[in-house]
Amino acid sequence: MTASFRDVIEAAKKDGAKRLVISLPGKKDIDLLAEAAGTGLIIPCLVGDGNAIESMMKGTSLKSLEHKIVDEKNQGEALGEAIRIVRDGRADMLMQGADKHQALMDAIIDTKNGLRKGKLVSYISVYELPKQEKLFLVADTFINNSPTLAEKQIILDHAIRLAGILGIAAPKVAALAAIEQINLNIPSTLDAAILSKMSERKQFGSAVVEGPIDIDCALSEASALRKGLRSAVTGKVDIYLVPEVDTGHLLAEALVFFGAMQAAGAVMGTTKPVILNIPFISEENRMVEIAMAALMCKRGETNA
Repeated sequence: MTASFRDVIEAAKKDGAKRLVISLPGKKDIDLLAEAAGTGLIIPCLVGDGNAIESMMKGTSLKSLEHKIVDEKNQGEALGEAIRIVRDGRADMLMQGADKHQALMDAIIDTKNGLRKGKLVSYISVYELPKQEKLFLVADTFINNSPTLAEKQIILDHAIRLAGILGIAAPKVAALAAIEQINLNIPSTLDAAILSKMSERKQFGSAVVEGPIDIDCALSEASALRKGLRSAVTGKVDIYLVPEVDTGHLLAEALVFFGAMQAAGAVMGTTKPVILNIPFISEENRMVEIAMAALMCKRGETNA
């Protein structure tokens, strides 16, 4: 089981360097890629204005490390070229550079020329709990606004798959809602209850899903018992499944900005790993995201 972000990075290093392509890299991106390449995680391919890239590389260690530059002076074509490089098998993963988030997502989910594999792409946030020596996941925290029950099933499948990549073989899942009781007027409680029943029927493999459950009961077995809830999940959650993106994104940011927790994230549902530039992820932890993407490659993960 992977207990920390350091473990993620060390595990990713063991299988050799992966080929990473980025369109329109900035100076911070190049510094990060130089560090990642220097540790043996990646061999970068940089798509954009070749002269500008060469200029930004001056004085960095990347200049002397293995890399490739694809000269594309037209900024509007750089992202498409980067995606083609991934689709053609010339790179193992795609990393966001200066491309706008919506433009990137539109290109990724394009059914003809993009990287989406299944019906839905999701974003899973990952956090460290140093005192407990474990990682936990929150899904979806960035992409899906108001997922249907069927979409929540896919998001949960994605989160369980990522948990497995991180060494969590039988994750305990809290399907969050405002209350721990089923209320016909609160749709999230119904969705959570159905997912929980699906778990009982082993439709999520070895994962155990409890829901509906509020954050208080999810975090504390004592609180759950006080409310009459007995579950193997309470106080031991590996995955928090949120009802919609408002909850997910606010929770993800609150854990970082109020809780001072270390966070990283992964895109799921694509044919090859995609690394987004998310505002609440620190520059330091973008290295963790590269390592997680490398682990997906290592284990043959196609993020279906």
